[in-house]
Amino acid sequence: MGQRSALITGITGQDGGHLAQLLLEQDYQVFGVIRGQSNVKKSEFLDEYPNVTLIEADLLDSASIIRAVEQADPDEFYNLAAISHVGYSFKNPTLTLDTTAGGVLNCLEAIRLTGRGSSTRFYQASTSEMYGGLDYNRPGLGYDEHSPFHPRSPYGVAKLYGHWITKNFRESYGMFASCGILFNHEGERRGLEFVTRKISNAVARISLGLQDHVELGDLWPKRDWGYAGDYVRGMWQMMQHSEPDDFVLATGETHSIEDFLSQAFNAIGVDDWHPYVRRNEAFTRPAEVDILLGNPAKAEDVLGWKREVDFAGLVSRMVAHDISLLDGNRSS
Repeated sequence: MGQRSALITGITGQDGGHLAQLLLEQDYQVFGVIRGQSNVKKSEFLDEYPNVTLIEADLLDSASIIRAVEQADPDEFYNLAAISHVGYSFKNPTLTLDTTAGGVLNCLEAIRLTGRGSSTRFYQASTSEMYGGLDYNRPGLGYDEHSPFHPRSPYGVAKLYGHWITKNFRESYGMFASCGILFNHEGERRGLEFVTRKISNAVARISLGLQDHVELGDLWPKRDWGYAGDYVRGMWQMMQHSEPDDFVLATGETHSIEDFLSQAFNAIGVDDWHPYVRRNEAFTRPAEVDILLGNPAKAEDVLGWKREVDFAGLVSRMVAHDISLLDGNRSS
């Protein structure tokens, strides 16, 4: 068997970086889709991963995705690209729909129309936001692959289309097309627009005397938070499985944003975070998901997947990374 190849959309994002690293360590030939001149992360990404071949294409341009598939001729195609910020999706619902829903169809059609339906394995990044936090009638057990969906944001709605069209291609054309229903996963690569990284960065800056407070919206929503590196390993395990299927990746634990705050400040030796946090209504959403808790039993039993980084370890490593990053920038 020769060297395997993989094509990744969204490669410059959090999960894309983790996945590129994992696949390179597995001796894959890795190709990544970027949007050309509009992608400001291109040079930074190539500095970190010079062995990755970047292909200019856009999920909204089906012809360009077809060309990307023809160039990469991938054994595995990971679709990680999306308008992935829930708050942003309320402000730009049409773009969210076109990219996060229609983009999945363009990827699947590119595989089918190039005659690779029987040779290329496809991974779709589904999300716990499809559940919406409603119809939560299994306390303590969490959502699994059979739980009802009730998305509460344009992002969740668009992702649900991507989830179902992937299943449809699997059933209609016999494609190896799997969906990973991933609950919230964070880490050092997370963008600053996400609340977890916003908190870890702010706590780091406060510890270094660079700012005196952070502004946040609601603190009561609860999420099932894990480490992105663990979840990307789960994506890869899904693609190595003998049959295409859908799998929930989660920790089976739920923590509020307040819990995240407390853990982050604890990492810098601050017991009472209240003097450093101010509420800002601008960061609230028209419809909020109260709680998301996943049940990863199927992935653990079938794939042998298991998260390695716990909640405290996740938060502390994010804060430590941001302190190190800021310290390095100050001294350079």
